[in-house]
Amino acid sequence: METIFTKIIKGDIPCYKIAENDDYFAFLDIRPTSKGHTLVIPKIQNDYIFDLSDEQLTGLMLFSKKIATALKKAIPCERIGIKVIGLEVPHTHIHLIPIKVEGDMNHGKEILKFTEEEFKEIAKTICTFLN
Repeated sequence: METIFTKIIKGDIPCYKIAENDDYFAFLDIRPTSKGHTLVIPKIQNDYIFDLSDEQLTGLMLFSKKIATALKKAIPCERIGIKVIGLEVPHTHIHLIPIKVEGDMNHGKEILKFTEEEFKEIAKTICTFLN
């Protein structure tokens, strides 16, 4: 059964896309804990990050690094936190979260609300820093 992320990759569900290549896809989390909170996923549907091959895991991390570098330039923060939980959607995904303090990584904190236009502007800003 296809996950919501597979449907996003295929274009069946809209998203605020940051970047993609043949193997990986990055888009804004619509339930962000921080402005610019981005999800990075492999295009293959896989439930558990450590079930990826070494090559796939390395590729995912290198793609995430590229996104994190742009994200840090686009969103004022101390650093980009990385989180892998993997329970909410059965499709490997990495959370890249701009943080100022450690508590910014807390998924229990209040979800930020942005309008569609604000999400589009955030995505556009991040994209301007991609090489």
